[in-house]
Amino acid sequence: MANSYAIVESGGKQYRAEKGTSLLVEHLSADEGAKVNLRAVMYRGDKDVVLDAKELEKVKVEAVVAEHLRGSKVRVFKYKPKKGYRRRAGHRQELTRLEVTEVRLLTRKPAARAEAKPAEKKPEAKPAEEKAEVKPKAPAKAKPAAPAKAGPAAKKPAAKPKPKKKPAAKKPSAQGKSQTTRGSSSTADRSSSAKKD
Repeated sequence: MANSYAIVESGGKQYRAEKGTSLLVEHLSADEGAKVNLRAVMYRGDKDVVLDAKELEKVKVEAVVAEHLRGSKVRVFKYKPKKGYRRRAGHRQELTRLEVTEVRLLTRKPAARAEAKPAEKKPEAKPAEEKAEVKPKAPAKAKPAAPAKAGPAAKKPAAKPKPKKKPAAKKPSAQGKSQTTRGSSSTADRSSSAKKD
């Protein structure tokens, strides 16, 4: 099995994992020295290649967290010409170095692990005097039940139909009003002034 390797996925990226290699992946929340299982996307053994999802569940890729570190600085420079706009920033990615300890194809799917660490109960630090002073609360009183109505009177009355909308008001007709235009009134004034002279 010296030639066996797996392609694993971690942090949205894929890496080639062989026994004894070290991988630099996106930051994982596991502590240093903790064992981590990686999800295999492909496995290649001495004779076979496994790509099927059900068969990939049998592939075991185990690694140990060697260290947490930060990547090299990436300089970010924003610039808009002729506007006097310049912004500088830097970014260092949080990374985790993994040492691959095991890459192999199991004969059957491994059983799902149950949480081995049960939740620990916090011991109460209150003195006995404080406990004695606290009065227990009385249970809440139940509300009295509404009287039950029998027969058809128990039903809600039917909803009233909505009133019909009135038609929109009509605009006044143009026949009833005398319309004078600016030009016609000025000519009428001229003719009347000519008669007076």
